[in-house]
Amino acid sequence: MRIGIIGGTGVYDLEFLEDVKELKVTTQFGKPSGNPIVGKIKGSENEIVFLPRHGKGHIYNPSNVNYRANIAAMKKLGVREIIAPAAVGSLNEKIKPGDIVFPDQLIDRTYMRKVTFYDGKIKVNGKRVCHVSFAYPFCERLRKILIESAKEENIKTHDKATCVVIEGPRFSTKAESNLYRSWKCDIINMTMYPECVLAREAEICYASIAMVTDYDCWKEHIVDTETVIKTMKQNVEKVKKIIMNATRKMKEEDCSCKHALENAFI
Repeated sequence: MRIGIIGGTGVYDLEFLEDVKELKVTTQFGKPSGNPIVGKIKGSENEIVFLPRHGKGHIYNPSNVNYRANIAAMKKLGVREIIAPAAVGSLNEKIKPGDIVFPDQLIDRTYMRKVTFYDGKIKVNGKRVCHVSFAYPFCERLRKILIESAKEENIKTHDKATCVVIEGPRFSTKAESNLYRSWKCDIINMTMYPECVLAREAEICYASIAMVTDYDCWKEHIVDTETVIKTMKQNVEKVKKIIMNATRKMKEEDCSCKHALENAFI
């Protein structure tokens, strides 16, 4: 089985991959953020397809990432499941910098992005319009595998959270940050959407590993670059351990995500 890893801020490569090869892929939605890297993890029959979300050298900001091309490239390469690490800020006192979070819900506050393959302009799968079910934006089955893998590595996690996804690239105002807290949001990010809904439209299971870098600006605290970078590096090492553990045990399984389009067309 091919498993996709979309690397976010701080996760620019997977140095533990073996038999690595770089592929060039084009899609009807343009080029992905970079050339996908395909390889294997020792002790696993699964193939990993790695794609840097922000491109090599972090050249695309959250608004400019070609999310459609990235997911379309994964689909074209036969990826069945996607694990998506992402940096987040905390809106919840109990979720601290350095923690790992597996969000189960999402609120979309973006407004500049192409959020569907089915925009009416071109046909995809012979259709122009699609209304996909999205009550549960992250694959529950894949989330459980990741949660189990983290626990086996003795990594502290938060197994449920609501993530608000903002447009960026700027950070929130304090008023916005407090508004999101009043909505019971737990973490804040700039990239999970539309990535997750496009994966659903592509009938690919998708789950995020959220890495908490700091508290969002609702909390009065001093943030220095050195501390954020140190926290990020520690988070990345945790994420790599989770990915290595999870991908070794993952196998082809049926899931509602893989049938998401069955009742999506009118």
